[in-house]
Amino acid sequence: MELYHVLNRGVDKRTIFLDDQDRHRFVHDLFIFNDSKPAENTEYFYSRTTKSVESIDLRGRYKDGYKPDKRKQIVDIHAWCLMGNHYHLLLSSRVDNGITKFLMKLNVGYAKYFNERYKRAGTLFQGRTKKVRIATDAHFMHIMNYIHLNPLDFLKGADQWRDLTVKNPPAALKHLENYRWSSFQDYSGRSNFPSIISTDLFGDEHRNYKKDIARYLEDVNIEPIKDLLHE
Repeated sequence: MELYHVLNRGVDKRTIFLDDQDRHRFVHDLFIFNDSKPAENTEYFYSRTTKSVESIDLRGRYKDGYKPDKRKQIVDIHAWCLMGNHYHLLLSSRVDNGITKFLMKLNVGYAKYFNERYKRAGTLFQGRTKKVRIATDAHFMHIMNYIHLNPLDFLKGADQWRDLTVKNPPAALKHLENYRWSSFQDYSGRSNFPSIISTDLFGDEHRNYKKDIARYLEDVNIEPIKDLLHE
């Protein structure tokens, strides 16, 4: 199995998630486009009143009798995080070229939704999605923490975490616990969007992930993989 850290951002670094509806939509797309069926067979009629992707799974209406529980997944999503103008994913393929197929459907599908909602035209993402293979033990050990720490960019006093310092680790941990738009909660024992991720790969490494992250925040250590990270 090959594991990849994946990132794409808005063209000209524009914001691509303007509110929770956009974020819900993208999380929904992570679920629905992870399927061997062509994207046109999984067209979704999105409801603005839907509160969670778990509700979407149960209440969504699909074309051609499509049923989400019958899907054949083409990737495993091991971790994810949504920021203002970009997203991070940690992926492995289940089928040949699974990551490429998934990212094409994901980026095109979300761009169509975004352009329709905001009455715009043209490219939404800056170009080809960046992918870095996780090829060393150090990269494997730190990459999930790196993805989950990204929301500290939104917390004053913690936004220098990439410089290996967090001034108030307890406040940083609370911020991460309250940030819904990543897989952090699902790894920490709080069910958030469990239908889109696979936690098996890191299960032995992080049996008590909240405790592990609390220790990590006391001594942030991404230095061994800084040259491999997407910024």
